Order: sequence, then structure tokens, then C-alpha cells
Amino acid sequence: MKAAILSVGTEILFGQIVNTNTVYLSRELNTLGIDVMYHYTAGDNSGRLADMLKMAFRDCDMVITTGGLGPTEDDLTKETVCEVMGDTLEMNEKCLADLEAIFSRRGYTLTENNYKQAMMPTKAVVFDNDAGTAPGFALTTEGKTVICMPGPPREMTRMWERRVRPYLLSLSDSVIYYRLLRTFGIGESKLETVLLPLIDAQTDPTLATYAKEGECSLRIASKRHTLEEAKAAVDAMAEKVSEIGGEYIYSYDDEDLHQVVGKKLIERNITVSACESCTGGMFAERLVSVPGISAVFDRGLVTYTERAKIEELSVRRETLEEYTAESREVALEMVRGLKEKTGSRLCISVTGVAGPDAMGEKPAGLIYIAVSFDGREDVRVLNTGKSDRQANRNAAVLHMFDLINKTIG
Repeated sequence: MKAAILSVGTEILFGQIVNTNTVYLSRELNTLGIDVMYHYTAGDNSGRLADMLKMAFRDCDMVITTGGLGPTEDDLTKETVCEVMGDTLEMNEKCLADLEAIFSRRGYTLTENNYKQAMMPTKAVVFDNDAGTAPGFALTTEGKTVICMPGPPREMTRMWERRVRPYLLSLSDSVIYYRLLRTFGIGESKLETVLLPLIDAQTDPTLATYAKEGECSLRIASKRHTLEEAKAAVDAMAEKVSEIGGEYIYSYDDEDLHQVVGKKLIERNITVSACESCTGGMFAERLVSVPGISAVFDRGLVTYTERAKIEELSVRRETLEEYTAESREVALEMVRGLKEKTGSRLCISVTGVAGPDAMGEKPAGLIYIAVSFDGREDVRVLNTGKSDRQANRNAAVLHMFDLINKTIG
């Protein structure tokens, strides 16, 4: 099945809001085996909205709209969809009762324009909205389907998960199951090259790579008659992928790297401390987002200046003068000082040139990470080749977590 996503709202065209709905729905539809062919955005104009619906239906079987289901005069999605699909609106008594109950709970009185939200196409399958006031619906005419959902992301995602996704699954005689494997230390093109023998031979399950800043994901999906069959096929393919590229895979269940590392530290009761220079606390901030990390995370120090490195970590002034703060030698003295100060089983340090400017002969993106664990020390040198300050800081944090992951095994 081919689909288009049509976002409705002048505020999107004006750049007043970020359209996260399209990203979310594209991913969700993909997992159902529905190919998203187009993304459209229309302002609050019935004529242009109708034109886009007709255009989308030239190539697609389904159009999913978000937005334009509110009570005001410029909310025209339902009226326009009825016009294009050859239906009319009528008062839906259940929708009206739900709307009245919502307003009663909030202590408000329905105004005349609120009744508009209870008007539904006569042939529609109606979707309750338990996160807002605007119901959604699905309307099918001559093999073409429009599914309309509210625009606010919280309402849209809730309706998708509880109403629309189950509805679409009920129409299919097959089940799709997928797993998302996460990798680090390998680019998308190289990952595809490594997995080429599997990709060239694929029918079902299918493999698809997705690049993300600093890492890469691999989706394995299967469409079978039962969930058990699809899951077995995906798991078997995941084993084959692991045999070829397992050294790069850090998660088989779509987890972020800091979540994987944080869980390992907790499960193995490995105490950890960190001292950060160029990342300014980003590592600690990401680590403390892992539930339960307080059981093992002792402290995080932001030793940004040379003075801080000397006072907090006992880095020698002579080392700073000879090698500069952005060096392998200073990274090692930082982690040794942290080990002495905290006694944590695992200590990690980072220092480098975040950018955008170089520091003397040292380019932006040159970063040193040192780790100390059970008497062993290691230093990783990273050179991103970028002048983007935020990108360099993020890359450093990812490499810190990857170094920990490799170190503790």
C-alpha cells in the first residue's frame, strides 16, 4: 500500500512550529509495510487542501492528514475531505456526548463553534480522542482512504497508538515485525558493504540502513501470516548480521548507547566518575538520564580551566605547559587524579578542542578521552575534522560511552 502524509496548518508553513508529526508517522507507517511516497503541507485553505488530496490520490491508496480538526472557522479538514470523497457531515451523537463530558469535567460550557468538532462524515469510522477534544476518522471511497487525526503531537500520537494503528492492522491479513539494531564506529556506506551478501539475497526479511549523527541503525523487518513466524524470521536474520558485523553492534533493541552502557554499569555494580573539559558536563547529563544510575555514578566534574584541572585533579602545571590542556598527557593525568580523588572503579576524562576555531596547531575536533578501569588505562584520540562545536561535543560524548562499553565488555 502506498500512502501520503498531509499536514494541515498555516503555522507550519510560517515556520512557527516544528512538524514532528510527519517524522513520527513515516516511521510508524514503515513498520506496517506501508510505503510513504509523499509529504505534503497545506495551509488553512480549502481549495489548496482539496487540490493536494486529489494530487496525492493519483499515486497513493491512502492519505493521512494531521491538523485542521478544531472548532474555528479556519479548521477545514473535515469539510474538504467530505467534498473530495463525496460524503457529507452530520452530528455524531457519541462524539457530542464525549465532547459534553470533557467540557463538563473541565467546568466549561460548550460554545456554538465547539459543536463543529462533533460533526463527522456519515460513512466514517470514528476514532475517539482521549487526549483532546477533536475526534479523528477514516473514510474510504472507491478504494481510496483518508485518515484524519488532530494536529497537536500528543493527541495525534495517542490516537495513532490506541485507535488508528490497530484499525490498520485489522485490515491486513499479515503481520509485520521488525527490530532496529544500533551500531557505532561504522558509517552507513561501510555497513551496507559489510552486509552486502545478506542485502543482495534479501527477500523477506528485508534489511535497511539509516544514518544518524555519529552512528548508524539497521532495521530488519519481516511480513508473515503470524507474529511468531515474523519474529522467528527477524531473529534468524539478526543472528546472521551479528556473525558478520557484530563488533559494531551495541544494541539489538533500539536503545541509545548511553542507555546500554548505563544498564551495564548498574547490573555489574561498577562505580563510575567522570571529569569533563570540552564537553562541559554533557556526558554526566546523558548518564544521569538512565534510571537507577545513582546506584553507581559517584560524581561528574567539569574541569574546564587549567586552574580547575590543577586544583581538582592534581594535573601538573609542567604537563599543561609542555603539552597544553588539549593533549593525551593531560587526559591521562586528569583520569589518574580523578581515580585518586574518588576511588571509583571506572574513571573517564575528556579534553580537546571543541571549536569552531583551532587552538594553535591543534584543529577543532581534536579530542582526547582517557579511561581507567581495574588497573588498566587507555586513551582514545578522536579527530572529527569538523569546526561545528556542538557536533564535536556530541561526538566526544558518544566516544566516551563507546570506550566504556568496549572497556567493560
